[in-house]
Amino acid sequence: MNPHNDKIEYLLRLGDSALIQGQRLCEWCGGAPALEEELALMNVGLDLVGQARNWLDYAAELLDDGRDADHLAFRRDERAYRNLLLVEQPNGDYAVTMAKQFLYDAWHFHVLHGLSASGDERVAGIAAKALKEVTYHLRRSGEWVERLGDGTEESHQRMLAAIREVWRFTVELAGGDEVEQRLHAAGIAPDPAEIAVAWQAKVADVFARATLPLPEPASHFYLSGRRGLHTEHLGLLLAEMQFLQRAYPDATW
Repeated sequence: MNPHNDKIEYLLRLGDSALIQGQRLCEWCGGAPALEEELALMNVGLDLVGQARNWLDYAAELLDDGRDADHLAFRRDERAYRNLLLVEQPNGDYAVTMAKQFLYDAWHFHVLHGLSASGDERVAGIAAKALKEVTYHLRRSGEWVERLGDGTEESHQRMLAAIREVWRFTVELAGGDEVEQRLHAAGIAPDPAEIAVAWQAKVADVFARATLPLPEPASHFYLSGRRGLHTEHLGLLLAEMQFLQRAYPDATW
């Protein structure tokens, strides 16, 4: 395989996952359970959108086909997106939102930590900057999982239900594919097996403190965000997110 194409593919995965998770969080604007939480959610969402911009900028430069980061974000079809299945799932109640956020953050933190030592200086720089933000994201979402899991009987049951709802999508967090393995061999990306072990350890630690049982590892899933095979939820999200750019292509302000 072409290392150049592998790098583009990987950058799209990082950028798309951050973008879609950021979009989901921003859907809470005006509907969060408390003003402080709304501000926190919007800040995390904006962090992720900014990170997505950096990854997609680099991907656009490597593609060198006239598209920029905005075009990649707003003018691609669903099958061209490479985000994790987890992040495209609906927000649900606040327990579902925080379960999704924590599971993603625990993976994202270790990926960025590994990428900060990448042999590609541009990748290492983007990752190091993003890691500072995601360190806070992980601490915040982990604390919410603990607070809800080890809180009242109602909050405990809601967090249990949230984990049951989204756990099957963690199959993509617990292992890599040939693209990631080749990039690891080239010194660009971290070892996906090491990321999976670190992610599992972090999840097990937080779940134990939250008095939540650790589910069995998610088994093979017939869909794959890495291959552009998404759930029905991504198309609906993109229809809203991309509406303005699709309705008025190439418009300027």
